[in-house]
Amino acid sequence: MKSVRKALRDGTLEKDTYERLNCTECKKTLKTKNDPDEVGTVRVCPDCGGEWKEIG
Repeated sequence: MKSVRKALRDGTLEKDTYERLNCTECKKTLKTKNDPDEVGTVRVCPDCGGEWKEIG
C-alpha cells in the first residue's frame, strides 16, 4: 500500500479545487476507512478499490 504523499507525487492521486483527494484512474473522490488498531488513515477509491495510507 502506497502512501498518499507518494501517490500525489507520481500522479496516481490528485487534489481538486476543494483539496479533496481523487483517484486519477476513476476520477472519484476517495473515501476514508479508519481502523482503530492502525496508526493513520486508509483512503479507499470506491470504484477501483485502490488503497493509500495517510499518516498525519
